[in-house]
Amino acid sequence: MNDQEILGLFIPLFSDFDDSQGMSDGKLLLAHYTSIGVIEKILQSEEVWFSNPLFMNDLQEMRFGILEGKRLFEESREIIELCGSQSRVDLLDNAFNHYFSQFEAEHALDTYVFCLSEHDPQNKDGLLSMWRAYGGQGNGAALVFNTSFITLNTNSPLLITKVSYASTEDRLSWLQNKLHQWCEILRESLIPDDKLYLTAYQFLNLIKVFALKFKHDGFKEEREWRLIYMPDRDLQGVLKDRFGYVIGSRGVEPKLKVKIATLNIEPQGSWTLETILDRIILGPSVSSPLARQSIERMLHTMGKDTFRQKICPSSIPLRPL
Repeated sequence: MNDQEILGLFIPLFSDFDDSQGMSDGKLLLAHYTSIGVIEKILQSEEVWFSNPLFMNDLQEMRFGILEGKRLFEESREIIELCGSQSRVDLLDNAFNHYFSQFEAEHALDTYVFCLSEHDPQNKDGLLSMWRAYGGQGNGAALVFNTSFITLNTNSPLLITKVSYASTEDRLSWLQNKLHQWCEILRESLIPDDKLYLTAYQFLNLIKVFALKFKHDGFKEEREWRLIYMPDRDLQGVLKDRFGYVIGSRGVEPKLKVKIATLNIEPQGSWTLETILDRIILGPSVSSPLARQSIERMLHTMGKDTFRQKICPSSIPLRPL
């Protein structure tokens, strides 16, 4: 077997991450809740900033999946038994530790996500929990995007996935089961010693995607979807010139600043921000007629008068704190 054939043996392990069926009809709407100030910057620059998950509000973001996956791999008796010799175990361990160290040193800082919330088409008010957590206690706004423009492209450095929510115990069980499946593939494939590094590479890829897709079930009300950027996928360097930073309350944080435009890869789309923006929901605390007129003036000043018809004030009777 050549390298690609060996890597391909483990592709079925990633089937749990395929959410394309939920987007197949193009009717899915995804909302991004944030402050009015950030909304202004997004609309003015037609750019969104992806965040590094290590700096996000879930303290387990990425860490849980990566560290628990590493622990299970290192402690697995099944791996020792199937290898049959200490030298083969050492080859696997060394390869896995090499790729893990490479991820820590070169990729963790520039792994980024952009978070969105699944939005019901009939909902003109937004979600109260999202206003409170991300929309400035109702003083913000939400940009609601359609997904009809999204096509699956293996050349893209971006992944889109629906977040899965589970308890700590269930997430550990999922990881343990995937490790067992990985072992079964390794057991049945008779992969030679000099190609074992490819199997370790695929298991690390598996736990990286798991770490970015699974969250504690206490966050399930968010109904989150994610755009994910992983630098090792960006082989053409499509977005590597977009690495940046922001200085905030937590100090300096890395950011990926992505233009809301078609990526410079083939096949290239033809959509624009205007065509993918379904509506702009004003938060419950900034939905007065005067506030709407002010937002309309902001859009006019930006030269985006056509966006004014997309404004939709929330009617939730939320009193700001």
